[in-house]
Amino acid sequence: MSFDILTKELPGLFSKPLFTLSGTEVTLLSICIFLLIICISITLSFLLQRALKKGLAHRFENQKGTLAAFLRLVHYTIIIIGLGIGLQTIGINLSALFAAGAVFAIAIGFAMQNIVQNFVAGIILLVERTIKPGDILEIEGHVVKVVDMGIRTTIVRTWRDEELIMPNSIFSQAAVKNFTLRDNEFRIGIDVGVAYESDMKKVIEVLEKTAWDIPWRLPEPEPRVLLQDFGDSAVIFGVYLNIDDPWKQRVYTSELRKAVWFAFKEAGITIAFHQVDIHFDPPVTEAFTGLQKIK
Repeated sequence: MSFDILTKELPGLFSKPLFTLSGTEVTLLSICIFLLIICISITLSFLLQRALKKGLAHRFENQKGTLAAFLRLVHYTIIIIGLGIGLQTIGINLSALFAAGAVFAIAIGFAMQNIVQNFVAGIILLVERTIKPGDILEIEGHVVKVVDMGIRTTIVRTWRDEELIMPNSIFSQAAVKNFTLRDNEFRIGIDVGVAYESDMKKVIEVLEKTAWDIPWRLPEPEPRVLLQDFGDSAVIFGVYLNIDDPWKQRVYTSELRKAVWFAFKEAGITIAFHQVDIHFDPPVTEAFTGLQKIK
């Protein structure tokens, strides 16, 4: 008996209005339909991303960051479309909903200004693809690697393996140096000073040989040794070569300095250090001489 009563009342329970939104009565059935459409959208997004990732993996083999940004944009597009379809399916007029919420949106607009700003910046970054997961950036004096890009924030990793959560608006407002925007090639260089008494031809030969013998450098372009400046206490040379991983620039620069140090030691070349020569005027010299005679 109770089962028959439940069977008769169940349709009425699903069709009973729960509340009214923008002139549309929302029922339990419409909510279930809305949730079903959202679940279908999420599932479709997952399957489509998986298919695109598999189909485009070879084409974007050397641009994994670009592929990741494209897949994230596809995900957000499908979810937004599914959300719109879900609202329209349950009878909610989106234009009327936006009109009814306009006053409320203005009221909270000031409170959510930063959130909206970061959200818009995230959309711009995903569309323009000037910054992608895996890119090496220099921003506000810090070199970081992009780990993951969200719609509001971006996760980056520092050289100390610290993960930072940065608002997307920073990347759209500050000057950002992207070491891997078009390729991973990066040029490193060091300065080294030698004493003026050194054999400069020998110094250049040692520096060139050291640079050419570096095993991890790129073959092209060729390493270069430049005479940078005539300093106060040293002749300054610069050694430059290209690498294929900007993230390792600190390590490679250190290895290059070590190689130059040991090469100079082996060749008997002195690395100059700052020296100060003090010259006294004759009256001062005579005064010192007089003191010495008194002693």
